[in-house]
Amino acid sequence: MTARLLYLVNIPRFFMTHRLPLALAAREAGYEVHVATSQYDRANVERICATGLAWHGLPLQQHGANPFSEIRALRSIHALYRALRPDLTHHITVKSLLYGGLAARLGGVPAVVNTVSGLGYLFSSEDLRARVLRGPVSIGYRALLRHPNSRTIFQNPDDCEQFLRRGLVREGQTCVIRGSGVDMTRFVPRPEPDDIPRVLYAGRLLWQKGLAEFVEAARLLRAEAFPARFTIAGYGEAGNPDSVPQATLASWQREGVVDYLGPRDDMPQVYADAQVVCLPSWREGVPLALIEGAACGRALVASDVPGCREIVRHEHNGLLVPPRDAASLAAALRRLLTDEATRRRMGAAGRELARREFSLEQVISATLSLYDGLLGSSRVRN
Repeated sequence: MTARLLYLVNIPRFFMTHRLPLALAAREAGYEVHVATSQYDRANVERICATGLAWHGLPLQQHGANPFSEIRALRSIHALYRALRPDLTHHITVKSLLYGGLAARLGGVPAVVNTVSGLGYLFSSEDLRARVLRGPVSIGYRALLRHPNSRTIFQNPDDCEQFLRRGLVREGQTCVIRGSGVDMTRFVPRPEPDDIPRVLYAGRLLWQKGLAEFVEAARLLRAEAFPARFTIAGYGEAGNPDSVPQATLASWQREGVVDYLGPRDDMPQVYADAQVVCLPSWREGVPLALIEGAACGRALVASDVPGCREIVRHEHNGLLVPPRDAASLAAALRRLLTDEATRRRMGAAGRELARREFSLEQVISATLSLYDGLLGSSRVRN
């Protein structure tokens, strides 16, 4: 029998947008692929099942903190690992790393891959809940990222260095694979629209993504009577304390400062409708929206923070601005929106950068090589 590979991702939508091509490529490479996610997002669960991948539902909340619910979820993951007996597990997102890491240790899983997609809310926020949880999560990382036959994938070297400095992972058990890759045949350059120039934010609707700064920059340009439209395409996360409330989004709409499109599946068209892609985030792994925007030949504006710096090269394919600085953000956007030649030059450079360093094929190849290295050349089950 071929090696059995299990992906544990608590968010079904995240698996679909960030890891589905990898799972399909692993199946094509000969792995027996299984996917375990939360059972609560039926629309995306149905999309996973439609691919033919073996899916396992778990009573796993994305941001739940009820101890009884979390113990139930952990017991379900442990039972799944014992029943399935995977040869290799790939854990993605914080809860998956912690709960899956413990289940892998208890279940004697031979090989483990963990992906740290970014430091996220717990390590970027200074609110009370984040500071309270940061200590226990760090202890969990320190205990569970040290499986003797494991590797932890980081999306940028800054995050890797921070984990090593904190002693959360061992030297020699890390690697950097930047992002989840972009399909260069789907995300392609299209001509800019001829109407009022548009700035696009695409991603999760979280304060840490810089949405307050994005909206304030729109207000500043609007106060100057500068002709620009600001568009938000994305989805919220129920239960995430960092999520932007729907009431706030609705108030921005009524104010006329942004156009809110909601979640969209036709992202190549959404990028095509914009002149500039903007992500004023406070910290990232490597943001998929910026990679996709670059692949679509759009100039980028982003915060000068880990993760964003991986894809935005200042004055080459975009502009970097100080984080949490709406005035600097507005100035960078004003510059690009009024300089078509610079936008086009940066867009072409971004397309080439995405092709050279962030293609889906590169990410898949590097990850499958990591799997093979942990399991050995035969990849045959006992």
